[in-house]
Amino acid sequence: MSSISGKLPIIIQGGMGIAVSSAHMAKIVSQSGNLGVVSGTAIDSVLVRRLQDGDKVSSVNTDREDTDFINGSVLRALQYFPDQSVVREILSRYYIDGGKNQFTSYVDAPKLSINPQDISVKLLIVANFVEVFLAKEGHDGLVGINLLEKIQMATPASIFGAMLAGVDYVLMGAGIPADIPSLITQLLEGKKIKFPVRVEDSTHPHFLEFDPSIINTVDPTRLKRPSFLAIVSSHILANYLGRDPITRPDGFVIEGPTAGGHNAPPRSKENLTPDGQIFFTDKDLADIEKVRALGYPFWLAGGYSNPQQLEHARSLGATGIQVGTLFALARESGLTTALRNELITQLHDGTISVRTEPKTSATGFPFKVVEIKGSMTDPKEYAARTRICDLGYLRSPFQREDGGIGYRCTAEPLKTFTFKGGQVEDTSNVKCLCNALMSNIGEAQIRVGHYVEPPLITLGSDLEGARQLLSQHPQGWSALDVINYLMN
Repeated sequence: MSSISGKLPIIIQGGMGIAVSSAHMAKIVSQSGNLGVVSGTAIDSVLVRRLQDGDKVSSVNTDREDTDFINGSVLRALQYFPDQSVVREILSRYYIDGGKNQFTSYVDAPKLSINPQDISVKLLIVANFVEVFLAKEGHDGLVGINLLEKIQMATPASIFGAMLAGVDYVLMGAGIPADIPSLITQLLEGKKIKFPVRVEDSTHPHFLEFDPSIINTVDPTRLKRPSFLAIVSSHILANYLGRDPITRPDGFVIEGPTAGGHNAPPRSKENLTPDGQIFFTDKDLADIEKVRALGYPFWLAGGYSNPQQLEHARSLGATGIQVGTLFALARESGLTTALRNELITQLHDGTISVRTEPKTSATGFPFKVVEIKGSMTDPKEYAARTRICDLGYLRSPFQREDGGIGYRCTAEPLKTFTFKGGQVEDTSNVKCLCNALMSNIGEAQIRVGHYVEPPLITLGSDLEGARQLLSQHPQGWSALDVINYLMN
């Protein structure tokens, strides 16, 4: 049975990356008595870019309503990190007092690796600490962090950093998060960890080694154990994870195919519409009665975005719902003001179009995108962009013929990918989510010739709740408006 203690939240605010689920928004949701969630995806890159902006809102986002929360927040949080020698090392590398020139490129964080540099590990720990600290600052509400199972090489350091800040929940989807409960246990034991990492074409297991002692003055055995929620799409996977104490989470988020971001692959082999989108059938829906029979707390997600659906979810035995799209469009989300205004305008005009693309994401999972001119859904923007993989969060490790480990991504340059043994057909229409999602939050990389990486927006395909909210708040809404709408 679940080991979650205390009152369970009715609403879980979706953990949308990169940094769309901002610390500010998570704090507001948490203070309302629900579960506010920050995103840990690529948060090390977010940290180093914020520091290079002088720890203030970037120049493309100066009309944000939460400027006062953001400006100076990283430096404030860093004062509370337990190992100040690590803080000084990071600041000496990345902090620019007053911020960089707006036409100067950002210096990137080191790419993830199965044998990472120490600075890469420290950045992951510190960045996740900062995000959770800011969400928890000044109150005693519940805060969670959302991570992608696909990005395994960041997982141990990310969870450890969140635990240093007292995170209450860890949530993980986009894969089978079977190793997370035991990882949390090992982190609390303070021992060196060998975390399994999938390596394509390998004939033997591979492990990433993580040593919590890389951060001084910390006694891991005194840290609080966070509850773990596995985000899954089927009762079969929930049953698989729940039957073994080693893999058993404390609860589940059962996510349907209308949810934004990554979706589980459809079960039907015939799954493409005439215009090239993925479509789902009843085979792709979890049997909620079988989930309920497992005896663990669960929340429903994907299309649960209005008060009636919340009531329906609870009638099925769910503790509550996880909500993404409504919060992504809230003023406190990490999206730039310009993008959020464009989305609200499209919603108001009835022109908004959400597509479920089969190959947009380098993960290989279906991924939902909003069609916006000037974004990566615009064929002209996609064709004009030079392929580059300089952030690399979705790279897959593979075993080279010489026995070493290489890394490849279907969004990287074609010649590079095929040289590494990749198949060219796997690269068609794949977009660089790493760079695009950084652009979504106003932290776009600047290339030669002042080329600015274009954004790529994801939302859920069920927008009924958003339309109802818009009728109540024609100029847009806040995170607290979302809570009040759902709970009343």
